[in-house]
Amino acid sequence: MPQLNPNPWFFIMIMSWLTLSLIIQPKLLSFILTSPPINKTSTTTKTNPWAWPWS
Repeated sequence: MPQLNPNPWFFIMIMSWLTLSLIIQPKLLSFILTSPPINKTSTTTKTNPWAWPWS
């Protein structure tokens, strides 16, 4: 079965992971967010329990 031969596919997988981790990832991580998240105060809402008609 030719699918079980790891000879060409293992090299392709290693090269793609190296390309991703060494070239693409540092470029993506260097971007500065244009609108950074701000700290918002969380508001809690008061909920009323449901009145089940059969209880």
